[in-house]
Amino acid sequence: MKENHVPVLMFFVLAFIASWVAPIGNHNVVRPRPFISEFAAAEQPLDTGACIQKFNAPCYQPRQIQRAYGLLSLFARGLDGSGRTIVIVNPYGSPTIEHDLHEFDHAFALGDPPSFKIIQPVGAVPPFDPDAAGGDELVWAKETTLDVEWAHVMAPGANILLVETPVDETEGVQGFPEIVQAENYVIDHDLGDVISQSFGATEATFPNRDAVLQLRSAFTNARDHRVTVLASSGDTGATGFKSDQSCCYSNPAIVWPSSDPLVTSVGGTQLHLDGDGYRTAPDTGWNDACETSPTNCAGASGGGPSAMFARPSFQDAVEPIVGGRRGTPDLSMNSSFDSAVDIYYTFDKPESPWHLAGASSESSPLFAGVVAIADQAAGHRLGWLNPLLYGLPDAGVVDVISGTNAFTYCSNECGTAREVDTTVPGYAAAPGYDLVSGLGTIDAARFVQALARPNLDDNQPADPRTSVSP
Repeated sequence: MKENHVPVLMFFVLAFIASWVAPIGNHNVVRPRPFISEFAAAEQPLDTGACIQKFNAPCYQPRQIQRAYGLLSLFARGLDGSGRTIVIVNPYGSPTIEHDLHEFDHAFALGDPPSFKIIQPVGAVPPFDPDAAGGDELVWAKETTLDVEWAHVMAPGANILLVETPVDETEGVQGFPEIVQAENYVIDHDLGDVISQSFGATEATFPNRDAVLQLRSAFTNARDHRVTVLASSGDTGATGFKSDQSCCYSNPAIVWPSSDPLVTSVGGTQLHLDGDGYRTAPDTGWNDACETSPTNCAGASGGGPSAMFARPSFQDAVEPIVGGRRGTPDLSMNSSFDSAVDIYYTFDKPESPWHLAGASSESSPLFAGVVAIADQAAGHRLGWLNPLLYGLPDAGVVDVISGTNAFTYCSNECGTAREVDTTVPGYAAAPGYDLVSGLGTIDAARFVQALARPNLDDNQPADPRTSVSP
């Protein structure tokens, strides 16, 4: 890639890796990778003006995001997720998350969640070691921080359950079996209302389709128990990492579990706000690729047609866009580094605990908070959302009509004068459904009201076209 890609920021570019595949023996093992990227350690939280001055791009704090998504009017009516539980699932978790969440809340006058619990239902995670597995535990701790803190921002009255899992290998798949087992535990024991997953693996990296089929039990279980399941759509635009850990496929590829029709896929947008959280321009599809954001280049909204799943019936109305395949994402929320958010953690370099974070890791917990509020407003769980989303009239879904998820990566002789770059053109945002932002983003004040209206979701029949297709 070009030498001047990051002239201002020293990134920890963790979001790029849609799936990290570790060689074990003479075979590759696919495992989930967190979709977070973060940068800019500081002693105090950074505001919009400071970020523009330092990084030539804004950043946002909780009040701005709450206003941008129309949450303040809901809070004024007592709709803040009270009585509902958001479930965050991550391998390893964070050793300091309880303390860090409290400090984050104190800094922004949020108040602690009514209940914050941590469980390890499928086995203890190892003691935190920031150097273990090439820093893998460190990355997951950062992911956990973003997920927990920003789910709480969106639904400050909701309970939060953090589910931490160990990472083992099962028939070429590492980490995912433990996640599925833990999610089934949560569902079977009625511990939460909406599950947020900010991780994934490129579909093509799985050993075979059976490997995916064996990992779907939590999603069918969630549908049957009316638990909503979300997943971030990924950070490498219309492509993804290969099974040998190199970037990337030269043809379109998307990530799982976001691609599963039983999961609501949450893509990425860029917010354009002033210091008070009012929009200065419409939201755009997230693309921080170096060609479009040379100062803060990082990634782009994952999206495209699934190689594993046929078009489910809830997407029949968008068949001209998705063809015969499941299309992702379904909806999108803020993810861009050019609209990054503050996070706080002390497990690494505690003298500078404030950081800026972004990528599609942000989008899933943001939307999880909105779902918790909608559940509260409805007085019951909404469950599997996808058939509801595609059936909503003009009800708080805001179209995103600009931006692409084209993605350029180094394919040969990287970092040299002879470097060869490859671009996967991807897709363009356009009026209506598209493979960058899905149906669009949301105005929660109207969106929650529409989802919560009586009789909207009385029937959620099993969709015969949600199975893995040849």
